[in-house]
Amino acid sequence: MAWKRWIAGTTLFLSGFSTSLLAQQTATPAESSPSPVLLTLKRAIELALQNSKDIQLAKIQARVSDQTANVTNSEFRPNLYAGSGAGYTYGLPETPGSRPPSVFSVSYTQSILNGPLRGLAREQEEQARAQRLVLEETRTSVMVQVATSYLELVKVRHSLELLRKEKDSAEKIAEITQQRQGEGFELPVEVTKAQLTRAQVVQRILQLEGRQDELEVFLRNQLGLAQEQAIELTAEDLPGAAEQEGATLIASAAQNNPSIAFAESNVKAKEFRLAGEKRGYWPTLDLVGVYSVLAKYNYHNFTDPVIRSLQYNNLNGGINVQVPLFSSKTRANVALAQANLEAAKINLAGKRNQVSAEVRQKSRKVQQTDAGKEVSRLELQLAQQNLATTQSLFNEGRMNLRDVERARLDESEKWMLFLDSSFRRQQAQLELLRTAGQLDKVLE
Repeated sequence: MAWKRWIAGTTLFLSGFSTSLLAQQTATPAESSPSPVLLTLKRAIELALQNSKDIQLAKIQARVSDQTANVTNSEFRPNLYAGSGAGYTYGLPETPGSRPPSVFSVSYTQSILNGPLRGLAREQEEQARAQRLVLEETRTSVMVQVATSYLELVKVRHSLELLRKEKDSAEKIAEITQQRQGEGFELPVEVTKAQLTRAQVVQRILQLEGRQDELEVFLRNQLGLAQEQAIELTAEDLPGAAEQEGATLIASAAQNNPSIAFAESNVKAKEFRLAGEKRGYWPTLDLVGVYSVLAKYNYHNFTDPVIRSLQYNNLNGGINVQVPLFSSKTRANVALAQANLEAAKINLAGKRNQVSAEVRQKSRKVQQTDAGKEVSRLELQLAQQNLATTQSLFNEGRMNLRDVERARLDESEKWMLFLDSSFRRQQAQLELLRTAGQLDKVLE
């Protein structure tokens, strides 16, 4: 009997141990999964501005433009070089640069007056400034994309809730219709219609679930979230400042639109380049200096007293002036710079006209979507009133359950149309604010 009790105790112990181990293994994935993140529209935009790869790339490109301008400007700053070398000479000693061989040399260069080079440097500085405008445009684009995706995801999730309720109503309608057809009160075509309605609802649910997944993946990538991290959103509209700014958007578009600012910067850059190329007819002036320690063994075999009297420590310094007497290249460069400037001015005028037209067009679109939203709101209100009336008649026994479910199905459809119209209005507002250069004042 003792050994039976020992076997039973051991079995119970092993069973409890395995159950505990299995529970730990089951709990591990849940503990390791990232916790859901609760987002507001403002918080989503803040995370996107911090983590967006597009913005990071635009910052690098702006830094590249700055460094490109610095490379050109370095010609107007002191440049000091030191060097040495070894080689074989036969005859009069000289290097490929027609300088005597040296054991050690130090050279100094600095450009003082060089019109074309100065014009190129100023053009590149203005281009670097324009690249910073591109960075701001990239930030604005990311803000619009994130805000649009956020608002659409809110709409999609709400629509999915409504569709799942529609599915329940469609299934009840199909069930009741099929039952009445079996009793001889309905034609088979009515059953097919009810089944078709149910299938259409299921199809729309699958489509919206796919869209929901696409929006969540996009937001995770832009916001720097983990791939499997759940996202919880707060349903909200655009800030009220959007409507307050709406009356002054057209007037401020010419001053704040990024494409106009970029075109203006391009005109300035071409003006700097043209002015610099015109100075190509002027003399250029450079500071130069060379200190060399010559190799003694290169000169001791020569009998010429001039060569033998050379100093082994040599210092040369001064200015190098070049006066252009006739330069076909300068004339061609001036003509090219003039043509580029004229093209930039035409592009600027076109951008101003285009932006003005876009602001007017998008302002009208906002008004149209406002009207569409009001129509959808009234249709939803009417459907809700019809549902309340149908429900009251059903409670009195004057309507059947199928009529109630159809009214509920119609109310759900009107809800989805209202959500769509609200989202279209938000999209129109975002595009209008972006065109007028006022988006950061509303979303940041």
